[in-house]
Amino acid sequence: MKRLLLLALSAALLGLAIAGCGEQKKEEAPKAESAVAGKTLRLAIDADPVSLDPHVQLSGGMLQYSHMVFDPLVRWTKDMKFEPRLAESWEQIDPTTLRFHLRKGVTFHSGNPFTAKDVAWTLARLKQAIDYKGLYEPFGEPVIVDDHTIDIKTVRPYGLTLNMCTYIFPMDSVFYTGTDDKGLPKDANVKTEYSFANGNESGTGPFMVTSYEPGQKWVLKRFQNYWDKDTGNVSEIVLTPITEDATRVAALLAGDVDWIMPVPPQDYERIRSTEKVKLITMPGTRVITFQMNVNRVEAFKDKRVREAFVRAVNNVGIVQTIMKGDATPAFQNSPQGYAGHIADLAPLYDLEKAKQLMKDAGYEQGFTVSMIAPNNRYVNDEKIAQAVAAMLAKINVKVELRTMPKAQFWDEFDAQVADVQMIGWHADTEDSANYIEYLNACPNKETGWGQYNSANYCNAKVDELVLAAGGETDMAKRAAMLQEAERMLYDDFAFIPLHWQMLSWAASNKVANAEEIINVMDFPYFGDLNME
Repeated sequence: MKRLLLLALSAALLGLAIAGCGEQKKEEAPKAESAVAGKTLRLAIDADPVSLDPHVQLSGGMLQYSHMVFDPLVRWTKDMKFEPRLAESWEQIDPTTLRFHLRKGVTFHSGNPFTAKDVAWTLARLKQAIDYKGLYEPFGEPVIVDDHTIDIKTVRPYGLTLNMCTYIFPMDSVFYTGTDDKGLPKDANVKTEYSFANGNESGTGPFMVTSYEPGQKWVLKRFQNYWDKDTGNVSEIVLTPITEDATRVAALLAGDVDWIMPVPPQDYERIRSTEKVKLITMPGTRVITFQMNVNRVEAFKDKRVREAFVRAVNNVGIVQTIMKGDATPAFQNSPQGYAGHIADLAPLYDLEKAKQLMKDAGYEQGFTVSMIAPNNRYVNDEKIAQAVAAMLAKINVKVELRTMPKAQFWDEFDAQVADVQMIGWHADTEDSANYIEYLNACPNKETGWGQYNSANYCNAKVDELVLAAGGETDMAKRAAMLQEAERMLYDDFAFIPLHWQMLSWAASNKVANAEEIINVMDFPYFGDLNME
C-alpha cells in the first residue's frame, strides 16, 4: 500500500479552505521517506508556487518548483550549456529528429519506473496546456524506440529543440492516468479550480512535497530513491512565503531562515556589510513591461497615444531611483547577448514630446485608465507601478491602480480586467523569439501564440518574421529576422518597456555552495545544495 499526498487546491486558487487527507492506492510501492541524514534548508521566497501541477502556469515560481520536485530531460548549466539529466545523451538523427537516450533505474516518487512512455505522455500534455502549447507548436508526435530511447520530432527544422527540452519535466503517466475519487480525470490541466494534479505530485526530482499550507509553509523531503547520488546534503526544505521585502530580509539577518529570494535592491548594501550572510547578484534577462490593451481603450489603437505613454515613462529614472541602479533600462524585449538584441536603440523618455503627441491625437485633456500590477512577483513591482501611474499623470492620464498578490494577479491578468497591465518575462528558450511569441504576437488560442499579450496588439509582419526565424538554421539570418521584428515593435510603440531585472539571492554562511547552484534563469538547483 502507498500513502499519497492529497491536498486540495490552495485558497489562492479556489478561494476555499484547504485540507490535506490521505488516499490509499493499490499495487504501488510506498512513497519513499526523506533521506536518513542531511540538513534542513529554511527557504523564504516572495510567493509560494500556485500548484503542484508543473504545467498549470508558465512562470518562474512554477519552474523553480519543477526543478525541486521534477527533473527535466536536460538543464542549463551556469555557463549556459546543456547538462544531461533524465536524458543521458542525445544525437540529431535527421533535421527534424533528436534522439534521446534516457537514464535507466530512475523511479518516480510513487515508485513507478520512469520510461520513454512518460516522456511522450508529458509532451502530449504540454502541447495541450494553455500556457505551454505555444512553445511546443513546432513539435510533432514523438516516437518511442524502446523503454529508454525516444525520438523527439518537430514538424519542420527547428533550431531550439534542445532548448525546449529543458522544460520537459516528465510526469508519472501511470500515476496521472485514470480518474480520481471524484470521478474526474487525473491528467486534467486546470488553472484555477480543483484537479487531481493540482493537489498531487509524482515526479523524479530530489524532493517530494509532503505537506503544504498555501501562503504559510511548504515542507519538501529528500526522495530517498533519487537517482542522482552525487548531489547535495539537504534532506528537507521548509519553504515559507514572505511577501514583505523588509520582513524577508529581517528573517535572514535574524537567522530565522537560511536563504531568501529575491533581495530588494535597497537592502543590498546592508546585506553586503553583514558578516554572517552573503549577497549574490547576477545581471538578469527578465524584461519588465506594461501592456496597453487596444481592445479596451480605443485611444490605444492610435500609435501617437501609445508613443505618448511610452515617452511619458522615465524608465531610466526608475532604474536609478527605485531599483537603486541594480537593473538595466530596456528599450526592447531582447537583452544583450540574445540574437534579437539591437545595441543602438535610444532611450524613449521625452515628456514634452509625449504631451505634444497627446495633443496631436486629440487627447490633450487626457483620459482615465485602469491598471493592475502584482505586489510580490517582480522586484519592487508595486513601487514601479505607482511611479508609472504618477508619470502618466503628467500627460493628464488618470490611472486607477490596483496591486495584488501574485496568486490573485494572474487570474486578473488572464481575464484582462484592466486597460494597462504589468508583465515580466524571462525567455523560456533563452532566445529572443520567445518574448515576442508570448508577449507581442497576435493572440491565437489554437497555437498559443500571444498567450500573455494582454495588449491584444497584432502586427502580422512581426509574426511572420518570428515564425520564419523559428525554421531558419543560419544563425546570422535568424538574428537579422529577430532584430527586424524587435525594431518594428520599438517603432510601433507596441508596449511600455521598463528594465531587465537584476537577479539576487542572499544566504546564510551555513550555505556552502550557493554561487554554484544559481543561474541566469533564476532556477536555483536546490537538489545540489550543500550546507555546513
